[in-house]
Parts: sequence; C-alpha cells; structure tokens
Amino acid sequence: MGKTLFAAFLVILVTGVLAATERPIHNFGLTNIDGQDPQAGLIFDSMGNLYGTTYSGGSHGQGTVFELISNGSGGWAARVLHNFGGGSGDGTVPQADLIFDSNGNLYGTTNTGGSHGDGVVFEMTPNGSGGWIERVLHNFGTGEDGTRPQAGLVMDSNGNLYGTTYAGGTNGDGTVFGLTPNGSGGWTERVLHNFGINSKDGKNPSADLIFDGSGDLYGTTVGGGNVGSGTVFEMIANGSGGWTEKVLHNFGHAQDGDSPQGGALIFDAMGNLYGTTNTGGTNNGGTVFEMSPNGSGGWTERTLHNFGFGIDGLSPYCGVVFDNQGNLYGTTVEGGTNSVGIVFKMIPNGDGTWTETNLHTFGTGNDGAFPQAGVIVDSAGHLYGTTGAGGTQGDGTVFQVTP
Repeated sequence: MGKTLFAAFLVILVTGVLAATERPIHNFGLTNIDGQDPQAGLIFDSMGNLYGTTYSGGSHGQGTVFELISNGSGGWAARVLHNFGGGSGDGTVPQADLIFDSNGNLYGTTNTGGSHGDGVVFEMTPNGSGGWIERVLHNFGTGEDGTRPQAGLVMDSNGNLYGTTYAGGTNGDGTVFGLTPNGSGGWTERVLHNFGINSKDGKNPSADLIFDGSGDLYGTTVGGGNVGSGTVFEMIANGSGGWTEKVLHNFGHAQDGDSPQGGALIFDAMGNLYGTTNTGGTNNGGTVFEMSPNGSGGWTERTLHNFGFGIDGLSPYCGVVFDNQGNLYGTTVEGGTNSVGIVFKMIPNGDGTWTETNLHTFGTGNDGAFPQAGVIVDSAGHLYGTTGAGGTQGDGTVFQVTP
C-alpha cells in the first residue's frame, strides 16, 4: 500500500486495492459495421439501456452512435443507431458524451465533419418504428465561430443547449457557445465567450459544462491561465442574455495539477466542485481536486489525491462521479500493474481527507485498455464505462464493475 503525504493541505492519501468484479459487456469491432475506439462515456435511458458514441468504425469508418439493450439477466445486445460520415454535411469522429432531453431525443457533438469540416452539433430523434433519425443542428467554422468541439452538451430548463469548442473563435483558442431553438424547427448559435482574450484567460476547453442552481455555467480549460496549465472558469449569466467569464483557479502552481483534460466538474451537496487534472501533482501523474467557495466570492482549490505512485493509476482524462454514499469514482487512461489504466474509488474519511483505492486494473487477457472516459453508477451501485482499446478485437469495450 502506497502513501503520499500532501503537507500543504495536511491531507493523508493512501493508495490500495479493493476487490471488485469487472467484466466487458460489449467488445467493439465484432462486425464490419460496428463502432470502434469509444472515447466518450455512457448515459442511461429510463429503461436502463446504455447509449454512447465511438470515435471510429461504423459503415463509413467515421464513428457511430450506439445503444446497449439490457435483457434483464445480465446480458446486453448492441446496435448501431447512426453511422457518421454518410453524407457531405454529416459530422464525423464524435468524442463526447450524449445527453437526453425530456422527449427522449439525444444530442451530441462531433469533432470534425459538417459543412466546413470543423464539427457539428447533432440531434438523434426516435422515428416511432424502433429506428432513429439524425440531423445536424449547427455546423461550426463560419467566420469567427468556434471549431472542433471535443466536449458534450448541457441543456437548460428552457431547452437551450450549451457547450464548448476546443479551437476557433476570435483568438483561435476556443469558445463557449449557446444554441437556442428558433421556433421553426431550426436552431440559432451564438458565441458566449472567446477564450484567449488575455494572458490570464483559459485556452482550449475540452470538458463538458455544468450548471449551478443559479443558472451559471462551470468548466475547465486544458491550457491558458497565469502559468499556461489550464483553469477552472465560471460563466455568469447577467439576466439579459449576456454572460461574463471569470477564472476561479489557475492550475500549475507549486505541486498543483496541470491540464484538466475532460469530463465535467461535479458539485456536492455543499456546493464544492470536484474534478481531475491529466498531469501535475507531486508525481506528475495527475490529480483529483476540490474547489470550495471561500465565502468572499472566491474559491479555494486543494488536491485530494496525486496519481502515479507505485501501481496507482496515471493520467486521468475524465472527471469523477459520486455514488449515493458520497464516494467518488473515475478512471485513469494509463497506470496500474499493466500500464493501461484503472478504475479508482475515492472514499471520504470524515475529517476532510480521502483514501484512494484501485478497484480494477485493465489489460489482463481480453480485458479493455486505456479508458479515456469516466464511469456512471446505476441504482445498484454498478459502474459502467468504456475503454478505447483492448477487448477481443482490440477495438475497445463497454465494461461493468461491481465494487
């Protein structure tokens, strides 16, 4: 068992291994039209079926939207709902999670493709006969619009969509955008913030946004900020349709984390934010961090765990998720005994410290490898996620972990 003392915050972090059962419930690449290389996480529908995207594969080799249907006895059947790249204006290579609206429609983004080759926002609508219809809601890359969205979307109570682009905008460093239904079946996009305005602003956001209870948005950037190692930012709504961006934390100071890569931040019941960084920390293997309001309008950041010690995980690309007991779960894309990633658990000790444990190490036999996305938790406490490689065909898996 490894131990890391993070003296600056008097946090004692212990890395161990818990007994957990993992099994792949789908191996990608089984047929010539199946998806390959999933880089995004999963979502449930109301029936307990899973939905996600693959970065490649499918009929045109440009990625898919897929569904995994539970048979109620532990088995799952996969089907492709859409093959990207089938037309000149379709999106290609999706990297982000999907979301549902209240009517059961799916929304997401693609990193490339569309009319200008710079990515799209798309909608998937059930056709009433068991199939789905995909349509492009917005093509990125016109004028000073954003380009190359790597993150998914979030929807407000009025049905408006919000997201980020990794590049583009007036400074070429990415944007925050909003999409509003125009009442005639179309959507109107506008840029809410252009990153890279000054040397202290963030650059290149690649993670999903989240709302707080007041309707403000929160997210992270991979680069930019005071030392170029990324930021946590807030988008504050002014009530008149405008938004103001505020940097809440600059990564990269002392033994802080660097480069928060992906996965949305999450709030706890007390209003604290949690996320991960891909690099940095005492071992330069990435971190799990917490952001707490300081009561004076600012925020205090502290590192809860430093990855990269011994057989611990290394380089988380995703965020974390809570279970109903207040434990945090996530994945790392590297590290573990086979160096191809782990599923980890963070347990609060009740005194402000957290204990990190390795639930599963990938890469044994026909197991998956290199999970870039996080996990979701069902009502029974099972975890579900994807790996970008490994499995019986080497094209990635959907997996289930039972802690």
